[in-house]
Amino acid sequence: MSTSRPGMTRIVAGESQTPKRRRALEVALAVGLVLLISVGAVVASAVARDSNASAAPNAPTSPAAELKLGYFGNITHAPALVGVKQGLIAKNLGDTKLSTQVFNAGPAAIEALNAGAIDATYIGPNPAINSFVKSKGESVSIIAGAASGGAQLVVKPEIKTAADLKGKTLASPQLGGTQDVALRAWLGKQGYKTTPDGGGDVAINPTENAQTLKLFQDGKLDGAWVPEPWASRLVLQAGAKVLVDEKDLWDGSLTGKPGEFPTTILIVNKKFAAEHPQTVEALLKGHVQAVKWLNDTPSAEKAAVVNAALKQDAGKALAQNVIDRSLKNIVFTVDPLAGTYKKLLQDGVDAGTTKQADLNGLFDLRALNSVATEKITAAGLGQD
Repeated sequence: MSTSRPGMTRIVAGESQTPKRRRALEVALAVGLVLLISVGAVVASAVARDSNASAAPNAPTSPAAELKLGYFGNITHAPALVGVKQGLIAKNLGDTKLSTQVFNAGPAAIEALNAGAIDATYIGPNPAINSFVKSKGESVSIIAGAASGGAQLVVKPEIKTAADLKGKTLASPQLGGTQDVALRAWLGKQGYKTTPDGGGDVAINPTENAQTLKLFQDGKLDGAWVPEPWASRLVLQAGAKVLVDEKDLWDGSLTGKPGEFPTTILIVNKKFAAEHPQTVEALLKGHVQAVKWLNDTPSAEKAAVVNAALKQDAGKALAQNVIDRSLKNIVFTVDPLAGTYKKLLQDGVDAGTTKQADLNGLFDLRALNSVATEKITAAGLGQD
């Protein structure tokens, strides 16, 4: 029987093709989740406005008693894995208790953040943009980058060029997520039309990454635009080939860093940040240390530590060749690459997953720049 989890619509390996009625229900559930996220963002906006209206101009702040942090059990979230498992974040928080929650999809993490169930989370950029837009800038702030790169469109070996994709079925991790938007935007530039319900010239089925691997092996998918380690798993364990490495689509003209684009960032609930700036700064100290550890540690030790954390959070360690290939495709950086966000927004608009908006105020990098060794720019979209 087909199942779904919060934040994604799934087709399940081992089934026959999903009946139209069931597919329609899955699409309705996915659209409903997007609407729920929108409502959550609006609620967050109202709460933030009420809080700002009632607060004194110089209202006192204090460290939080507890920081509730979200992240994914995913290799592109390695700064979170290392920061939590190595105790770097907890150490910097001092007396503030650290609680963590592992998510499977960006929309679910955003919903939890807007509802106050978590205070900060590691996430892809597009769900953060969507929340910011829906709340008219009141819900979240991007406070740091975490990872760049590590996303690819992998396909069956017989697919040689974009022209071979017409009529094919591709997967993305979740509707409106970062890789989903990247896939739809890229297909649009190739002259293809797609729709959120899986229609158009190329069908896109938002599918849980683990199911994508099995579905590809079963011949029910022609390819997928996925982050690491799933791109590497599809290549090394399912015989897929890389048609598009997303790093090749970013020439550095927006950031001065060719091949880099944001895959994972760190965001915070604006109300929490206003009330507990000391806690946000402590979180960022631990985050900066985690990124430095990832960049300074020898490859074998880094792979071992990250793999142990993945086993604890995701239930299974990665094969050595998979984690080695994955880590080579990712750049760990505290720079959120703010210069890319107007393009990311436009890609979401073109994909039909968000609407045009002013992104000014999306970034608050002041605390990051107080603890980082290099000056990180907000590219005119906030404070740095």
